[in-house]
Amino acid sequence: MTKARDLANIISGGFTADDIPNLDASKITTGTITPSDGTVTTDKIVDANITLAKLSATGTPSSSTFLRGDNSWVSAGGTNTPAFEAQISSDQTVSNFTDTKAQCNLEVFDTDSCYDNVTNYRFTPNVAGKYFVYGQIYGDVQNASDWNYTNTQIRKNGIISHSGTTDNRNNPGREGSVFMATTMIMNGTTDYVELWGQVYAQDGAGMRFSGTVGTSFTRFGAYKIIE
Repeated sequence: MTKARDLANIISGGFTADDIPNLDASKITTGTITPSDGTVTTDKIVDANITLAKLSATGTPSSSTFLRGDNSWVSAGGTNTPAFEAQISSDQTVSNFTDTKAQCNLEVFDTDSCYDNVTNYRFTPNVAGKYFVYGQIYGDVQNASDWNYTNTQIRKNGIISHSGTTDNRNNPGREGSVFMATTMIMNGTTDYVELWGQVYAQDGAGMRFSGTVGTSFTRFGAYKIIE
C-alpha cells in the first residue's frame, strides 16, 4: 500500500490488488490460487503424486492393459479373430479331372460363426482386414498302381487366388496332397473364400477327397492378422 492510500480508502473498498505489486504467494494462508493456463510445470508436481483417478482415459486400467495414444485403456496385443478351421468328416467322392468345392463340414473351431459348414462351405469374415488363409486337398484314387495328380485351389469370391498341384505320374500311388497358404485383404462385407480342388486318375476310377483319417485329410482354415 502506498502512502497515498489512507485507512478510510481501505475501509471503503478502494484497496485493490494493484496496491500490492509484490505479494509473496506463500504469505496467503486461505483461499485458492488459480495459476494462468500453461504456467504449471512438472517441477511443481510432487513425484508419483498423480493417481489414475485423475486421468480421463476410457476403459479399465489393470495389470493386463496399457494406456494407448488415443487416451484409452486397452489389452496388450490383439486377437486373430474371426478365425476357423474345418475338415471333411468322411471321404468326399469327386469326378475325375473336375474342379470341385471341398465340403469341409466338420468344424474344429469357428470363433465368430463366419464359416458355413452346411451349405456353401465358405468363410465370410464380416470384419475388414488382412487374413491368412490356408487349405489342403488330400486326393485319393482307387487303384494303388495308378498314376495321378491332386490340385488345391484357394478361391476368393469364386475366382482362383492361389493354386498348386502335386504330380504322381513318375511315382504312381493312390494318394497325393497339396497344402496351400496365402494372405489376402477382405472387405468385411461381401468377400468370402472357399477351398476347391481336383483329383485326376489315369483310369478314372474312385477319385475322392480324403476325410479325417490320421494325417490324411482335407482341411480349410483362416484367421485375421493382428495389425
